[in-house]
Amino acid sequence: MSASSTPRASMGTFLPKLVVAPTFVAALIFIYGFVLWNAWLSFSSSRMLPKYDWAGFTQYEKLFANDRWWVAAENLLIFGVLFIVICLVLGLFLAIFLDQKIRAEGAIRTIYLYPMALSFIVTGTAWKWILNPDLGIQRMVREMGFENFSFDWLVNTDMAIYTVVIAGVWQSSGFVMALCLAGLRGVDENIIKAARVDGASMPLIYRKIIIPGLRPVFFSALIVLTHIAIKSFDLIVALTGGGPGYATDVPATFMYTYAFTRGQIGLGSAASMMMLMAVVAIIVPYLYSELRERNNEH
Repeated sequence: MSASSTPRASMGTFLPKLVVAPTFVAALIFIYGFVLWNAWLSFSSSRMLPKYDWAGFTQYEKLFANDRWWVAAENLLIFGVLFIVICLVLGLFLAIFLDQKIRAEGAIRTIYLYPMALSFIVTGTAWKWILNPDLGIQRMVREMGFENFSFDWLVNTDMAIYTVVIAGVWQSSGFVMALCLAGLRGVDENIIKAARVDGASMPLIYRKIIIPGLRPVFFSALIVLTHIAIKSFDLIVALTGGGPGYATDVPATFMYTYAFTRGQIGLGSAASMMMLMAVVAIIVPYLYSELRERNNEH
């Protein structure tokens, strides 16, 4: 081995680390560092400006005693469950539909995926016009002669949260479709042919073989959809502004309101930590079960 090969080998090992190091340091500081800073503020007495004293669980006690927080948590539960379930089911059915080698598949796939290219601000604004009783669906149907038709969910305190579900599903179901379609195209056709030879129908094959094989796809979609649901700040601000009243308030809008408009940084930090804990509580057990199952298979 020549003397020059050793420095070259060392450089080949060191250079990738050097290139990645700035990104790693930035992520360490601006993601995990701010998470820790936010956690400390949630245990302080911070109000208008950050304080670095220790106030124990005072902010969390205030948070749990706040009725608006419980309304926001309930809204997140309603929105999150409906949004995730409908996106998964609709995305799967769209993927199965496109997997039948239909005509104009590329154009249809583009149409389904197009909403994902839009920001939630654009989606919320567009659906705000569509669902506005004076401008959108209700007015259009009434002009068609159905004058008693009513679709005022956007201004109805009991139904407004479901308008957020409609807009969210419209934008994100195409993303799930793309993931599921990639998973379906990766299924070994020999397995399907063997099942057909044994007399299994296609619905049974999908239910017993293909869909269970898409578990990694569902796991990836679940993580992304959960993340979208919990941080759905921009969609709600553009669509309902958290209203009517605070009927569509979620923890993200609650946190912003109290931290930046009401001057209660400590309370807002406590709310954001509860959002983080919600993500951890959902993802970690599922991730543990997946990793455990893979270890058992090996």
